[in-house]
Amino acid sequence: MDNLTTTLSFAASGMEAQADRLRHVSENIANADTPGYHRKVVSFESAMGSGLVETGPVRLDRTELPRVYDPGNPLADEAGYYDGSNVDLVIEIADAREAQRSYEANLRLFDQARQMTQSLFELLRR
Repeated sequence: MDNLTTTLSFAASGMEAQADRLRHVSENIANADTPGYHRKVVSFESAMGSGLVETGPVRLDRTELPRVYDPGNPLADEAGYYDGSNVDLVIEIADAREAQRSYEANLRLFDQARQMTQSLFELLRR
């Protein structure tokens, strides 16, 4: 029984971590056209040897921001350039898809463990 509840905890922590990752990916997509926006990157780490997954600190992608030429933009300097965003929509969509699939895999694991727990309770009732 203890192994099943541990499995439920592992799956739930994985779903929570992937949901957090998806939230940051959606923030990146929403700010893809925001001047000066740095992409947020989320890493995963194990929670104090328990085996549970949690998101680590959110880091900003420090790759150089592209220079955009638009002399009419109020943010433009004397030469007509301003800093764009370093968000690549193709990468963000791929990250979103990976997070979604990982979430679904953890959800299936959670559901299987829940069904096994219910079956065990039914056997014990007999």
